[in-house]
Amino acid sequence: MVTATLTEVAKFLKPGITTLSIDRMAEAFIRDNGGVPSFKGYGPRNNAFPFSLCISVNEVVVHGFPSDYIVKEGDIISVDCGFYRDGYHGDHAYTFAIGDVPDEYLQLMRVTKEALMLGIANAHVGNRVGDISYAIEEHTAKKHGYGVVRELVGHGVGRNLHEDPQVPNYGRRGDGKRLKEGMVLAIEPMINLGTHQVYTEDDGWTIVTADKKVSVHYEHTTAVGKEKGDNLSDFGPIEAAEKANPELNTGHHKKVVMA
Repeated sequence: MVTATLTEVAKFLKPGITTLSIDRMAEAFIRDNGGVPSFKGYGPRNNAFPFSLCISVNEVVVHGFPSDYIVKEGDIISVDCGFYRDGYHGDHAYTFAIGDVPDEYLQLMRVTKEALMLGIANAHVGNRVGDISYAIEEHTAKKHGYGVVRELVGHGVGRNLHEDPQVPNYGRRGDGKRLKEGMVLAIEPMINLGTHQVYTEDDGWTIVTADKKVSVHYEHTTAVGKEKGDNLSDFGPIEAAEKANPELNTGHHKKVVMA
């Protein structure tokens, strides 16, 4: 259902709409399908997250608030969705390019998606969390020179939205908790075009790159398998809807490494 929700977002996205309208559409879709938005009301009582989606535009890394901001051509928009139903959460994120964007943005998107797939390929019995982390950092920071966000990490997911273990996007092979078959992880590289450094805005949620360069975020809910991770979420329907939407740029689909 998180995939189905992001597929609806891919159909809906275009220049001229507000990010708040995307959030309202998605919340209606989630509730119409018997779910509850995992993110809405999450967090401390005095500052719970007030929306159904995290919508992060350009230099916003994650946890962006939907607002009256009007989507325009050239934007990079990361949409993170949580869907709760029947006692379990799904957590899934995808980054969209609106119309004509610089090639360096499309490459950042491709590389981040490749890194996610490489991380998932390492989510198997016999490995440790650090093997996932190393694969992501090696492909993004060491091979391409991008900034890997360190303050935010992936995590276990299931009956609770955030569970152990934490899954950083940087680390050393062989470090961390040993992976067991059936463990479910939200693996989610958050990769910046420039510096890895970020800061939190006054709302207590919105994370922004320190140098104001763009950031990209992809996420799968993945079960640890015997030989590689088994994705419980699916980019396929999202990408099909993206390709059918003339307002979106699909240049980042080229040369993606499959796990």
